[in-house]
Amino acid sequence: MNWRRLLPRPYLSIAIFTLCVVLTDAASPGSALLGAVLALAIPPLTARLWPDPPRVRHAGAALRLLMILLVDIVLASLSVARRVVGPPGRLRSAFIEVPLDLRDPYVATMLGSIVSLTPGTVSIDVDHERWVLQVHVLDVEDTSALIAAIKTRYESPLKEIFEC
Repeated sequence: MNWRRLLPRPYLSIAIFTLCVVLTDAASPGSALLGAVLALAIPPLTARLWPDPPRVRHAGAALRLLMILLVDIVLASLSVARRVVGPPGRLRSAFIEVPLDLRDPYVATMLGSIVSLTPGTVSIDVDHERWVLQVHVLDVEDTSALIAAIKTRYESPLKEIFEC
């Protein structure tokens, strides 16, 4: 039996199954069965829609990026909570453009997703013609420092992980 045909995206299948079980009110055999059916059905049905992902070249760099991201999510959550509770007039929201050194559309989209995971920032678009990541920031004092932080904390590790 060809396992790649049954599970073309094994991590996606695991994520679908886990989300289905976690999002139900109570873990039951029925929700587990529904999760398994969806986890087996959705990836093959959507396989043609997915681009071929680049191969991870440096797993250690991926783990370091994950740790940086987790710390940044916690710190950004605290920062956003403090700013949102304060007077709204003090917020300095802005749209910024982060010039990308990446030239792989899949990895650039991953960067946009990572930026969106950190509270207070939302990636709006990855412009593949100009290679720019457009980001909305809830509160920013220095746009150049934020751009530099995105490039060093997230883009550089992604370039190392995928060698692109």
